[in-house]
Amino acid sequence: MSAQSPVMSKPLLFFDTGIGGLSVLRESRKLIPNAPIVYAADYAGLPYGQKSERELAARVPALLGRLVERYQPGLVTIACNTASTIALDYVRSALDVPVVGTVPAVKPAAEMTRTGAIGLLGTEATIRQPYVDRLASEFAVGKKLIRFGAPDLVYAAEQKLRGDLPDTDIIQSALAGLFSQEDGDRIDTIILACTHFPLVGTELQNSVSRDIQFIDGSAGIARRILHLSADRKWPESKENGVFVTTGKLDELEPYHNALKGFGLQEFHAL
Repeated sequence: MSAQSPVMSKPLLFFDTGIGGLSVLRESRKLIPNAPIVYAADYAGLPYGQKSERELAARVPALLGRLVERYQPGLVTIACNTASTIALDYVRSALDVPVVGTVPAVKPAAEMTRTGAIGLLGTEATIRQPYVDRLASEFAVGKKLIRFGAPDLVYAAEQKLRGDLPDTDIIQSALAGLFSQEDGDRIDTIILACTHFPLVGTELQNSVSRDIQFIDGSAGIARRILHLSADRKWPESKENGVFVTTGKLDELEPYHNALKGFGLQEFHAL
């Protein structure tokens, strides 16, 4: 096919343990509003942050293989930091489809900080990954990266998308886990290293009493998706997106209103 002939659109597939990847989808919709969307949530496997590396390295490629076979996407985005830091290479070797991963926004945080003290909130699995060490050694030399595993923020985000108020104790405990560490009082930038966490970004921001910048990688991921999809011909108008779960369909009912706000109108079980 010549460079002048655009490829007809296939859906963009977003994959996460739950609704966290909606933070990435939200940014992607701004750049590619009419792209067909399939959003897949592995609710049967939640939470990833407390699973072993070996388990995730087997589970994620297997699930994505089934999803690619069923929905035939043109591009896959692993909209989950934990899955990306552990299983991204395995997925890329298993699939014959471009795959975009999600990594903690260490580089932009290092460029933003004025004090040199950076907080990183993630799942327990993400914060211990050597991948994060490599990001810090490459992009944050001379900076202090203070990490804290805050898996309960995942549930706070899920609460919010169900229409409930997020538990304020969860929000405050996550922040205290950073600020109580050595040099925690110097933190001026916090990386949200789980795609669930930006969904409670307002609650986090409102719970700090000093000037803190919160940053996540969703906008950068969206730009990468746009770049890799540059040869696609999108529909003239937005189509109904599909939300597919490995869990039970009836468990999605509390999320329906929020999901429809993201253009996800159809609900499937895998």
